[in-house]
Amino acid sequence: MRISKVIQAIDAHACGEPGRVIVGGVADVPGDSMYAKMVYLRDHMDWLRKLMLREPRGNPVTCCNIILPPTRPEAAAGYVIMEQTEYPGMSGTNTICVATVLLETGMIPMVEPVSEFVLETPAGLVGIRAECAQGKVKQVTFRNVPAFAVYLDETIDVPHLGRVKVDVAYGGMFYVIADADQFGLSIRPEEGGEIVRIGEMIKAAAQAKLPVIHPEQPGFNEITISQLSAPPSAPGAHRKNAVIVSTGKLDWARPSTWKGIIDRSPCGTGTCAKMAVLHAKGQLGLGQDFCHEGILGTIFTGRLIEETQVGPYQAVVPTLSGQAWITGMASYVVDPEDPFPEGYTLGDIWG
Repeated sequence: MRISKVIQAIDAHACGEPGRVIVGGVADVPGDSMYAKMVYLRDHMDWLRKLMLREPRGNPVTCCNIILPPTRPEAAAGYVIMEQTEYPGMSGTNTICVATVLLETGMIPMVEPVSEFVLETPAGLVGIRAECAQGKVKQVTFRNVPAFAVYLDETIDVPHLGRVKVDVAYGGMFYVIADADQFGLSIRPEEGGEIVRIGEMIKAAAQAKLPVIHPEQPGFNEITISQLSAPPSAPGAHRKNAVIVSTGKLDWARPSTWKGIIDRSPCGTGTCAKMAVLHAKGQLGLGQDFCHEGILGTIFTGRLIEETQVGPYQAVVPTLSGQAWITGMASYVVDPEDPFPEGYTLGDIWG
């Protein structure tokens, strides 16, 4: 077989959200930090993201991570997250998948009953505590980068929707968060199409009207994701959410472009952003468990462990717990005569 590229990857999912992990085929990329490596991948090697996430090797739901040598001595490994329209600084589901893959494949030695180590993300260092038994990772808890609210109870005009009350917070990405009852939604799977449509419109309007910039990492300077929040369905949960991930850029003049996908999990960084909002409103204290339900009924458990400062913002340090399962292992290849070496998208399911 004639092939020009070979990429080894392990597929997993965290509470329903797919997270592919590249473990071979790319030794390293230039950069003196994981953020710099992310920028290099984005600016010079974006073919890799397209190859792994677009059809025929990927689909709109898939996320991908590449394991890289860390640049910080305290980190056991580094990784860069690649999604359909961006390179986020941090992702909870991807972190849980990465930690599970590293331990269950032996890339990081597993210690039972608890394995503890540090991973380097583009957003900073993330502490990992993995509960393990009989070679299986039963739960991953990570200490996230600081989360903070930027706007609380802002009202914005959204074309086709009218006036919408929103919060904006950083949890590893900048989220615009709105209560779903403003639109008569309760976050059920059968509402998926309407959730995506509304979430994409809110995000586009918030991007235009609510500027953001991370004080310590100015490269993160835009609201890139939306979240709808509702009362829970699962016993013991505190809130239910749907996070909408774009698969293209919304065009107000062409409603057919309002496409995205719903995070199948309760969303790790989205949970951290929601906790930051609740804390800023005096509705969630330090040391309290916050059980966040996703659209499939799975749950992530978050907790705020300390307060801190990020530039002008009062911030909190969150932890988040969840589980991942490996679903497959594969070598992805490119034939030198393949007419689609970087994959393709179509307007039926892609934006």
